[in-house]
Formats: sequence, structure tokens, C-alpha cells
Amino acid sequence: MQLTPVMQRYVLHWGEMGQRWGVNRSVAQIHALLYLADRPLNAEEIVELLGIARSNVSTSLKELQGWELVRMLHLPGDRRDHFEAKQDPWDMLMTVVEGRKRREIDPTLEMLRACVAEAENDKVTPTDVKAKMVAMKSFMEELTGWYEQMRDVPQPVLRKLLSLGAKITAFLAR
Repeated sequence: MQLTPVMQRYVLHWGEMGQRWGVNRSVAQIHALLYLADRPLNAEEIVELLGIARSNVSTSLKELQGWELVRMLHLPGDRRDHFEAKQDPWDMLMTVVEGRKRREIDPTLEMLRACVAEAENDKVTPTDVKAKMVAMKSFMEELTGWYEQMRDVPQPVLRKLLSLGAKITAFLAR
């Protein structure tokens, strides 16, 4: 595989964006490379194409597999592990959203529920602080409920919903 200048630009930018999203630059670059690749790549090819240390590639591939954005496979006649990225952007989005919910939102919601329950009988915590915790817990529960509903909406319906954009707001305002 040969990276064209535009492919290199894409991979480098994806790495920069990854950092803004809280993802290691190398992880994001490897994901971008595997997404663009026309075939599964092995770790040595990734090292050569991106100029990243072998240990970093290995760690990054494990992280991408943990996120379920990349899968490992074996090719006939080749003992090395090969890797390919999900190719459907919608599938990638839903995978990332589900992973972030599981890693970030769920533990936060669990903590909020525990804090609210503890604060109920707490005579020291000010009433306005308790109310703020309840409001945040309610918001997070509402957001989680909305996500769980939207997760089950078929992709064509979601696409249509997105294409309607502000028209939905205008319709609901009537």
C-alpha cells in the first residue's frame, strides 16, 4: 500500500482530531489508515506506512480492538495478525457513542445516583447543592433514556431525521 499526499493529510488530520476527542494521536492515525486501506494490514505495514514505533502500533491496535473499531483477522498462508477497520461511518459512530456511554456516562450516572441518595439524609449539604445534584442526575437519566431510544432507531430513519434538521424544531413548535 502506498499513501498518497491526500491520504497522508487525512491520516495526519485524523490524528490531530483524535487528540481533541481525547484519543491518542497514534491510535487515531492507525484507525484512519485502516479505514482508508483497501485490504487488511499487518502491524509491520502500519509501522512502515506511519513511521510509528512497533510497540506503539501494538498498543494502539489493542485499544482500537477494545473500542471495537478494528478487528484482527488471519489471512490464508500468512501467520501474522492483520487488522481492518469498520467501513461504515454510521457503524463507527454508534460504536464510539456506545463505548463512551459505557466508559463515561454510566459511571457518572452511578456516582450521581449514589450522591443524591446519600445527600437525602445528609444534614450538612446545603439544600441548593442537593437540588443541583438531583437536576444533574435527572438530566443524565433523560439523556441516557434518549440515547437508548435512538440506538434502536433503524439507520435509514436516523438519516432521514438528520436530513430534516431544523424542520423538526419548526414542526414541534407548532
